[in-house]
Amino acid sequence: METTYLKILQSKRLLFFGVLLFFLGLLVGMFIPIMANPRMGLSSHLEGVMNGLFLLSLGLIWNQLALSQKWLSVTFWLTLYGSFANFLAVLIAAITGSGKMMPLAGGKQGHDMVESIISFLLISLSFAMLTVCVVVLIGLYRHLNLKD
Repeated sequence: METTYLKILQSKRLLFFGVLLFFLGLLVGMFIPIMANPRMGLSSHLEGVMNGLFLLSLGLIWNQLALSQKWLSVTFWLTLYGSFANFLAVLIAAITGSGKMMPLAGGKQGHDMVESIISFLLISLSFAMLTVCVVVLIGLYRHLNLKD
Protein backbone atom coordinates (compact mmCIF):
# COMPACT_ATOMS: atom_id res chain seq x y z
CA MET A 1 0.00 0.00 0.00
CA GLU A 2 1.39 3.38 -0.96
CA THR A 3 2.26 5.67 1.96
CA THR A 4 0.11 8.54 0.64
CA TYR A 5 -2.95 6.29 0.38
CA LEU A 6 -2.19 4.89 3.84
CA LYS A 7 -1.99 8.40 5.29
CA ILE A 8 -5.33 9.40 3.75
CA LEU A 9 -7.04 6.22 4.96
CA GLN A 10 -5.64 6.53 8.48
CA SER A 11 -6.52 10.22 8.61
CA LYS A 12 -10.14 9.45 7.73
CA ARG A 13 -10.27 6.68 10.31
CA LEU A 14 -8.83 8.93 13.02
CA LEU A 15 -11.53 11.48 12.22
CA PHE A 16 -14.25 8.82 12.39
CA PHE A 17 -13.01 7.34 15.65
CA GLY A 18 -12.53 10.83 17.07
CA VAL A 19 -16.18 11.68 16.53
CA LEU A 20 -17.19 8.25 17.86
CA LEU A 21 -15.18 8.69 21.05
CA PHE A 22 -16.44 12.26 21.46
CA PHE A 23 -20.00 10.92 21.14
CA LEU A 24 -19.35 8.15 23.68
CA GLY A 25 -17.96 10.75 26.08
CA LEU A 26 -21.11 12.82 25.71
CA LEU A 27 -23.27 9.74 26.19
CA VAL A 28 -21.48 8.78 29.41
CA GLY A 29 -22.10 12.32 30.67
CA MET A 30 -25.83 11.59 30.75
CA PHE A 31 -25.33 8.70 33.19
CA ILE A 32 -22.95 10.33 35.68
CA PRO A 33 -25.54 10.58 38.51
CA ILE A 34 -26.26 6.84 38.53
CA MET A 35 -22.64 5.64 38.56
CA ALA A 36 -21.08 4.08 41.64
CA ASN A 37 -18.53 6.91 41.63
CA PRO A 38 -20.04 10.01 39.96
CA ARG A 39 -16.77 11.93 40.24
CA MET A 40 -15.02 9.22 38.26
CA GLY A 41 -18.00 9.29 35.88
CA LEU A 42 -17.29 12.95 35.22
CA SER A 43 -13.66 12.03 34.57
CA SER A 44 -14.77 9.36 32.10
CA HIS A 45 -17.01 11.87 30.34
CA LEU A 46 -14.11 14.31 30.05
CA GLU A 47 -11.68 11.59 28.90
CA GLY A 48 -14.05 10.62 26.10
CA VAL A 49 -14.54 14.19 24.95
CA MET A 50 -10.86 15.17 25.21
CA ASN A 51 -9.51 11.99 23.63
CA GLY A 52 -12.09 12.33 20.86
CA LEU A 53 -10.82 15.84 20.18
CA PHE A 54 -7.25 14.54 20.27
CA LEU A 55 -8.08 11.94 17.62
CA LEU A 56 -9.81 14.60 15.51
CA SER A 57 -6.80 16.92 15.80
CA LEU A 58 -4.39 14.16 14.93
CA GLY A 59 -6.54 13.13 11.98
CA LEU A 60 -6.38 16.68 10.64
CA ILE A 61 -2.57 16.86 10.81
CA TRP A 62 -1.88 13.22 9.90
CA ASN A 63 -0.83 14.09 6.34
CA GLN A 64 1.85 16.43 7.72
CA LEU A 65 3.78 13.58 9.34
CA ALA A 66 7.00 12.61 7.58
CA LEU A 67 7.16 9.01 8.79
CA SER A 68 7.69 5.62 7.22
CA GLN A 69 4.73 3.38 6.54
CA LYS A 70 5.74 1.20 9.49
CA TRP A 71 5.81 4.12 11.94
CA LEU A 72 2.54 5.49 10.59
CA SER A 73 0.88 2.15 11.30
CA VAL A 74 2.44 1.74 14.74
CA THR A 75 1.46 5.28 15.72
CA PHE A 76 -2.06 4.91 14.33
CA TRP A 77 -2.78 1.77 16.35
CA LEU A 78 -1.12 3.06 19.53
CA THR A 79 -3.20 6.22 19.25
CA LEU A 80 -6.46 4.31 18.94
CA TYR A 81 -5.51 1.96 21.74
CA GLY A 82 -4.40 4.73 24.10
CA SER A 83 -7.43 6.92 23.48
CA PHE A 84 -10.04 4.21 23.91
CA ALA A 85 -8.20 2.48 26.77
CA ASN A 86 -8.10 5.78 28.66
CA PHE A 87 -11.84 6.24 28.29
CA LEU A 88 -12.57 2.59 29.12
CA ALA A 89 -10.34 2.44 32.22
CA VAL A 90 -11.99 5.45 33.80
CA LEU A 91 -15.47 4.27 32.77
CA ILE A 92 -14.89 0.89 34.42
CA ALA A 93 -13.69 2.67 37.55
CA ALA A 94 -16.77 4.92 37.53
CA ILE A 95 -19.23 2.06 37.11
CA THR A 96 -17.61 -0.26 39.67
CA GLY A 97 -16.42 2.35 42.17
CA SER A 98 -12.90 0.94 41.83
CA GLY A 99 -9.74 2.71 40.76
CA LYS A 100 -7.21 2.88 43.57
CA MET A 101 -4.64 4.19 41.05
CA MET A 102 -6.74 7.34 40.64
CA PRO A 103 -7.13 8.64 44.21
CA LEU A 104 -7.88 12.26 43.23
CA ALA A 105 -11.13 11.22 41.57
CA GLY A 106 -12.15 9.27 44.64
CA GLY A 107 -11.12 5.83 43.41
CA LYS A 108 -11.42 3.21 46.10
CA GLN A 109 -10.06 -0.32 46.32
CA GLY A 110 -12.26 -2.63 44.28
CA HIS A 111 -12.19 -6.31 43.39
CA ASP A 112 -8.72 -7.55 42.51
CA MET A 113 -9.70 -8.50 38.95
CA VAL A 114 -11.25 -5.09 38.24
CA GLU A 115 -8.28 -3.30 39.78
CA SER A 116 -5.92 -5.39 37.64
CA ILE A 117 -7.79 -4.50 34.46
CA ILE A 118 -7.87 -0.79 35.32
CA SER A 119 -4.20 -0.79 36.32
CA PHE A 120 -3.14 -2.60 33.15
CA LEU A 121 -5.11 -0.17 30.97
CA LEU A 122 -3.74 2.91 32.76
CA ILE A 123 -0.11 1.80 32.65
CA SER A 124 -0.18 0.52 29.07
CA LEU A 125 -2.05 3.53 27.72
CA SER A 126 0.47 5.84 29.38
CA PHE A 127 3.33 4.21 27.49
CA ALA A 128 1.28 4.14 24.29
CA MET A 129 0.39 7.83 24.40
CA LEU A 130 3.91 8.94 25.34
CA THR A 131 5.21 6.97 22.37
CA VAL A 132 2.56 8.52 20.11
CA CYS A 133 3.53 12.04 21.16
CA VAL A 134 7.25 11.41 20.59
CA VAL A 135 6.70 9.83 17.16
CA VAL A 136 4.27 12.57 16.08
CA LEU A 137 6.74 15.24 17.17
CA ILE A 138 9.48 13.51 15.17
CA GLY A 139 7.19 13.25 12.14
CA LEU A 140 6.25 16.92 12.37
CA TYR A 141 9.87 17.96 12.84
CA ARG A 142 10.94 15.98 9.79
CA HIS A 143 8.13 17.63 7.82
CA LEU A 144 9.51 21.05 8.82
CA ASN A 145 12.81 20.17 7.20
CA LEU A 146 11.39 18.85 3.94
CA LYS A 147 12.04 21.00 0.92
CA ASP A 148 8.86 21.54 -1.06
